[in-house]
Amino acid sequence: MLMKTATLLLSALTLLACNNSAKEDPQATPQATTEEAPTKLHNNITEEEIIDGWELMFDGQCLGNWRKYGDTAIGAAWIIDDEAIHLDASNKENWQVQDGGDIVYQDIDGSLREFTNFHFKAEWKVANQGNSGIIYLIHEDTATYAYPWMTGLEMQVLDNGTDSTEGHPDASIQKHRAGDLYDINEGPSTAVKLAGEWNQVEIILQDGHLTQKLNGVITVERDLFDAQWTADVAASKFHEFPGYGTYATGGFALQDHGDNVWFRNLKIKALPSAE
Repeated sequence: MLMKTATLLLSALTLLACNNSAKEDPQATPQATTEEAPTKLHNNITEEEIIDGWELMFDGQCLGNWRKYGDTAIGAAWIIDDEAIHLDASNKENWQVQDGGDIVYQDIDGSLREFTNFHFKAEWKVANQGNSGIIYLIHEDTATYAYPWMTGLEMQVLDNGTDSTEGHPDASIQKHRAGDLYDINEGPSTAVKLAGEWNQVEIILQDGHLTQKLNGVITVERDLFDAQWTADVAASKFHEFPGYGTYATGGFALQDHGDNVWFRNLKIKALPSAE
């Protein structure tokens, strides 16, 4: 009964926060589904997940936990579409969207919510020939780093195309395909689904050991912050950005690359160190 009452109260507060464009507290007890709550097909969290330490990064109804990188608000091009975070790319300007920009997951006080060891889950889909990314371990210092990808690692979100359909131009570049650790490590290109179909991703980082999964397939597994990591970064396009891949603690960003992209069922769990 106490859990039910607390859940209903939190649901009301979350709705109020949305209506007032206020921030939600990502560490507060999430709104587990009850019979009184509106039925949602996605962006749900169970009581078991809550007890296990998971937090819901997006509830399908409110963008209050997200804002533009280096700003206090989210751009108007980021909207909610059928229970998903959607970048509406109808007003593309150069390589990004007008009033879009990369968005970051924020804490209740508006600061970047950061993680060291974590298990992240989400689903994404892109339009035909679309390009985006999930960027993690970002450091927010806009005076030094204009974009999140100047510090954070990117799990590529891309339309790889097929034998009969043309994908994004990056699909022809090794280490630039969906599921890759962008420009660092290449994964199997067959793991991704067709443009317009939902893909499931997981990113697990514990004590510097990284695993990326796309639709249940491990696309990247490696250690970070060792001599091999330093060598791989030096051989990549990121060698010109001294802050790239150097922060063991950082935040999450969803990338605006000028194309229509959707995200849903975003969850994260902070992990303890195994050392």
